Amino acid sequence: MTYDVQRSDEQWRAELAPEQYAVLREAATERAWTGELLDEHRAGIYTCAACGAELFQSGTKFDSGCGWPSFYESVRPEAVELIEDTSLGMVRTEVRCARCGSHLGHVFPDGFGTPTGDRYCMNSIALGFSPES
Repeated sequence: MTYDVQRSDEQWRAELAPEQYAVLREAATERAWTGELLDEHRAGIYTCAACGAELFQSGTKFDSGCGWPSFYESVRPEAVELIEDTSLGMVRTEVRCARCGSHLGHVFPDGFGTPTGDRYCMNSIALGFSPES
């Protein structure tokens, strides 16, 4: 897929903190319960930490108990790219920013009690947050 925001590996390394680079560009995972946005409860929009694209509305965030910010749907279906991930000996669905291709986390069909039944389990370090004014 061709992304609207494209940068060289060198440019991404210069723009992102090392921990962000590992998650966003190398698909690493931050440790559970460590993310700054896990306990964010204000109204607002969650964005891609790499390119600023709007990804999730605060009203779709819920406490899934998994240790990472969880949402039941993206702000628009085309805001994220879903890719089959067969790493680690299992089949999962990776979630990437559709604007820049950065890894955000995974989506699972176990969001019981949510309107969609989905749990977008996102790395906090992969997200920015813009509170409503």
